[in-house]
Amino acid sequence: MGLSPEEYCDPLAEALPTDAPPTVTPGMVATAFQELPLPASELVVQPPDGRTLVNFATNFFTDSGPFTESVTLLGQRVDLRIWPARFTWVFGDGATQTSAEPGAPYPALDVTHEYLRKGRVSPRVDTTYAAEFRVNGGAWAPVAGTVTIPGEPVGLVVETATPVLVAYE
Repeated sequence: MGLSPEEYCDPLAEALPTDAPPTVTPGMVATAFQELPLPASELVVQPPDGRTLVNFATNFFTDSGPFTESVTLLGQRVDLRIWPARFTWVFGDGATQTSAEPGAPYPALDVTHEYLRKGRVSPRVDTTYAAEFRVNGGAWAPVAGTVTIPGEPVGLVVETATPVLVAYE
């Protein structure tokens, strides 16, 4: 009959189309996420001008928010929705604080710290990112793991203040 017996004996011959794109796995996406150049959060300190007082509620915040990125893996488009999942506030005097929120400008005072001694400190905020992905516009799925990007330290001088009584005439 001129037919090859392998065509009829190989059960995978028709089950696997030869033109199917390679499969992008969640592990591949997690590795790509780990290698993305994610932005460091910029720390804002209040009061401004790099000075604060001992025993004063110094306010900290950042404006980091969600964003999207796209990468190509195995010739396929992979979209990533990335967001800050956690902020670690490193105050420069040995104290730290973790929050899910980026803090807020005064008068909110969501993230504050009181320094106990005068001196120079270098606070920063480290941002831990989480993400979800989709391949070629498909359904969204979580990316395994997170990525923490250390923030750039900000110079801050902690000073003492001496109260002075003044008479008004």
